[in-house]
Amino acid sequence: MFESLAEICTYCKEKDVDFFKAILDDDCRENGRTEEASLNQMRAILTAMKESVENYDPELFSSSGLVGTEAEKLRKAKVSGKLISGDFISDVMEKALKVSESNACMKRIVAAPTAGSCGVVPAVLITYQEYYNCSDEDMIKSIYVSAGIGEIIAKRASIAGAAGGCQAEIGSASAMAAGALTYLRGGSAEDICNSAALALKNLLGLACDPVAGLVEVPCVKRNVMGSVNAVTSSDLTASGIYSKIPPDEVIDAMKAIGKNMSDTIKETANGGLAATPTGEKIKESISI
Repeated sequence: MFESLAEICTYCKEKDVDFFKAILDDDCRENGRTEEASLNQMRAILTAMKESVENYDPELFSSSGLVGTEAEKLRKAKVSGKLISGDFISDVMEKALKVSESNACMKRIVAAPTAGSCGVVPAVLITYQEYYNCSDEDMIKSIYVSAGIGEIIAKRASIAGAAGGCQAEIGSASAMAAGALTYLRGGSAEDICNSAALALKNLLGLACDPVAGLVEVPCVKRNVMGSVNAVTSSDLTASGIYSKIPPDEVIDAMKAIGKNMSDTIKETANGGLAATPTGEKIKESISI
């Protein structure tokens, strides 16, 4: 198993392979399976991601009533010309809401890397495929790239809100999506890692403060923010803009920040938005 993003970059240079192949090789080594078996599993993940978008129900609410129908509101606003963010970003936002709302409504999603951050990676990658007509095989490769980034974050820091706050969930997902998007755009291993670093830096210190302890508010809308952040981070890299702090050091900083966070803002629902007067009222109304 790779210990750092820098190690992946070194492997790519020494073996003369791209980032995707480095992660595929590592998966086969670690799990003792063939390339075909690994690729088949990733094809299933891609299919599930697409279905989580396609099977969105625009009339369905979560059991709490806090989440639902908002992706449809965004779609209608886009169609009517109310949005100023442009077609690509608007579609990314819509898909992020669709998948995240589906999660809250107990529909099938892919934890990428967690259920609470499930909308980011599919929103970015599926939208890119729709606009730029890349093949499913390229999409599968990009998901390996996102998985490789997530694996390093999990190993060096955490992908759990209970351990590191929402920076570990939405932050990690955003970094994974940014790196995968840069891969699809032809970026080098170093470019991929830079995109991930830029995305993660922007979300350092993000609290995990679910209202009433549910992965709904503010989680769903944070998926939108993480998705857009991933796109802008990839664009910065494409422009030749690089993080002054090396990617692995950014991950290590996230770990340190998580350790210093109060437990009240690490998925306990005892602080942040969950502890506001309105957050408390919502909790009481749901408990009744």
